[in-house]
Amino acid sequence: MITEAQFQNELQLIIKNAIREDVGPGDFSSLACIPKSATGKAKLLVKDEGIIAGVDFAKMIFEYIDCNLQFEVFIQDGMPVKYGDVVFHVSGCSQSILKAERLVLNSMQRMSAIATKTNNYVKLLEGTNTKILDTRKTTPGFRACEKWAVTIGGGENHRFALYDMIMLKDNHNDFAGGITMAIQKTKSFLKVNNLDLKIIVEARNLEEIKEILKNDGVHRILIDNFNYENTRKAVQLIGNQCQTESSGNINEITVRHYAECGVNYVSSGALTHSVHNMDLSLKATE
Repeated sequence: MITEAQFQNELQLIIKNAIREDVGPGDFSSLACIPKSATGKAKLLVKDEGIIAGVDFAKMIFEYIDCNLQFEVFIQDGMPVKYGDVVFHVSGCSQSILKAERLVLNSMQRMSAIATKTNNYVKLLEGTNTKILDTRKTTPGFRACEKWAVTIGGGENHRFALYDMIMLKDNHNDFAGGITMAIQKTKSFLKVNNLDLKIIVEARNLEEIKEILKNDGVHRILIDNFNYENTRKAVQLIGNQCQTESSGNINEITVRHYAECGVNYVSSGALTHSVHNMDLSLKATE
């Protein structure tokens, strides 16, 4: 996985690029009618319900825009919220607050939706030993925030990108000349390049699982698009030789059933690609 320093750098890049995109040479609406010396206060108002996420990220945005802004938090990341709740106050230069407004709202609305959906999955898995994982099916340029939101909701992150874990999926295996060849080539590549990366290999059927198990060095087997019966058979075959992960067709209806098959993890792209943004507003209070 990526380091904390790398993750923080990703967040700063997101903020920098978003400000470039949204503000450009200047917030002329504010510059035109609000004096530079004007000060005010605004509140983050919840008009929905779920799990709030992005509070700490909002603070980062305000600090990036204007380090003199004052930020007072009433509801922390990961806490449940309902209609009418006030999450935080921000006060200081009115122009600065308005410059940050849309980026804060866009980010928190999506992060809160992801955290809420993730938390629903976590609740569905209660009583099992299975954990929910996200995927790389994220919004381009906003991945760090979306994966952060998953953890706020109680889920766990899969690999961050293509560089921090090896995942040999069906196309890799086919292009490499088969599963065994793909694994052997990967292990050689890692050794030659002095890389310490975990290897996950996808299986499309029970026969492929048997072939994977003949190879050492596999950290986890991705049991992809199996039905419940074959997932249980796969888990029995694998035993304690490596970790297990179910993927494909994972939703609110199926996630519990796959967990009860005994897999260590279930991964779902729906956590990040199929959410409805939480309704939030930033309103002036004085």
